[in-house]
Amino acid sequence: MVSPRVPDLDSLALLLEIARTGSLGRAAAAHGISQPAVSARVRTMEGLVGVPLVARTARGSTLTPAGVLVAGWARDVLAAAEVLDAGITSLRASDEQRLRVGASMTVAEHLLPRWLVRLAAERPLTEVSLEAMNSSQVALAVLAGRVDLGFVEGPDVPDGLADEVVAHDRLVVVVAPGHPWVRRRRVDAAELAATRLVQREPTSGTRGALEAALAAYAPMAAPVLELSTTSAVSGAAAAGAGPAVLSRLAVGDDLDRGRLVEVATTGVDLTRVLRAVWVPGRRPSPPARDLLRIATTPPVRSRR
Repeated sequence: MVSPRVPDLDSLALLLEIARTGSLGRAAAAHGISQPAVSARVRTMEGLVGVPLVARTARGSTLTPAGVLVAGWARDVLAAAEVLDAGITSLRASDEQRLRVGASMTVAEHLLPRWLVRLAAERPLTEVSLEAMNSSQVALAVLAGRVDLGFVEGPDVPDGLADEVVAHDRLVVVVAPGHPWVRRRRVDAAELAATRLVQREPTSGTRGALEAALAAYAPMAAPVLELSTTSAVSGAAAAGAGPAVLSRLAVGDDLDRGRLVEVATTGVDLTRVLRAVWVPGRRPSPPARDLLRIATTPPVRSRR
């Protein structure tokens, strides 16, 4: 505990300035304050220490013998404070130049690249590491402190995390061009739930969102294939393994090229939200806050 007799750092710095310049007025100018304010600081210091520190004469101001002793000790205190300040600045600079992000496959592959380009333009010195994983793994990484900010998909916010919606997405039913559903053009929710689909793993946000949307028809049919990446699921569906339900963001190119065909659905809402997550009470770093702002700010579209 600091003794109540110890002056604050600014007052100690003023004492050294008086010793250097021999003038209360010049010390005041050096610190950007008025001379009466310096005089008040000196009186406060003398009250704390209990002895006179500055002798005022017509030719200027000098330190008393006690003031010389206090000034000598003050130099060591101020030097230590500068070391502390430099260390804190270094810690903050390191924190502001590193950002660890965990994201679900959909966000990592189709949204984060654009956001990170904007972040790099704002923070060119920030080093970003991105780990793509399923939503459950993202939540665990955020809770464990392995990443500063997470992005998840799925109907629910993982326990113990604060969240903010960053985007909306839509799941679509896709099949190979030769699949019988192509001729029908639509499938209802009950048939979709009863059909063996090519699926992601159970902890995937995409699968969780689909199961939540079809909860009225549970249990769903067992997957015909269970694969750990979106690209593997879309590839298997395109090869004819069976229908799949994936993010519209993830299969846009395949639909444009005719590799997959979208089949409309009835009786089920397949829209969903994508969220940023972090630990409440654990303040996100400045780069994490900037990335969250970018993710929740729609891009400016140029006018032609």
